[in-house]
Amino acid sequence: MEPKMLTDLELKVMQLLWDLKKAFVKDLLEQWPDSPTPAYNTVSTIVRILEDKGFVDHESHGRSYQYFPLISKRKYQQNFLSNAIKSVFSGSTTGLLSSLLEY
Repeated sequence: MEPKMLTDLELKVMQLLWDLKKAFVKDLLEQWPDSPTPAYNTVSTIVRILEDKGFVDHESHGRSYQYFPLISKRKYQQNFLSNAIKSVFSGSTTGLLSSLLEY
């Protein structure tokens, strides 16, 4: 199965979850790295999308959910790099390294 890649907003939420380990949506909003901070419903929707994609799960606390990552940051980085090598560099790690050296 091809690993799923994240959108910029999904990645921003995952970065926060990786840092916080567990968080309610309000915690994510409090730690949001830049302005403007998105609406509560926007972040709540993103977290549910991440859950549907298998990146996040939750624990129920009354009517609130506390979210936590199911995939480590390291594992996502490996999947991302593997996907980039396959799709952008036609599977050539030499091509990737060459591009990095030219960068």
